[in-house]
Amino acid sequence: MASLFSNSPMVRGRDEVYVAAMPLRATKGPPQLLMSAAYSLNFWDLQHFMVIIKPYSPSQVLVYDFQPKDPEDIYVALAALYGRAVPGAVLVRKLQKLPRNKCWLVGYSTEDAMEIASEFNKKWETNLRIGLHDCRDYTNILP
Repeated sequence: MASLFSNSPMVRGRDEVYVAAMPLRATKGPPQLLMSAAYSLNFWDLQHFMVIIKPYSPSQVLVYDFQPKDPEDIYVALAALYGRAVPGAVLVRKLQKLPRNKCWLVGYSTEDAMEIASEFNKKWETNLRIGLHDCRDYTNILP
């Protein structure tokens, strides 16, 4: 399988690959307030990680991530926290620009980063288990 990025210095003509962290989503009310507070205090265990590809060509930035199909469902959250597998989804979304906070450049593509990520997504097992097969694993394993 081709590698998504290299750690070499700036390479012209290559896609930039980033890893970003965002707060976990929770249902409105006290759970959402608690999650927001935990994120503000930099509790890494309560963050969602994703891969961002910024193409060399002038097109939109793409986000690749793995999360529960219904991340705001309290029953899904409880099942996931107790170590049960929950249905997951691999998502690809467009961004207008890179996040300003908690977003790190990890390297430059050696090939077509978006094509490699798309092929990887086709093979990714979508049963999510916190700590065993979750967004961190997806972000670390994406070639």
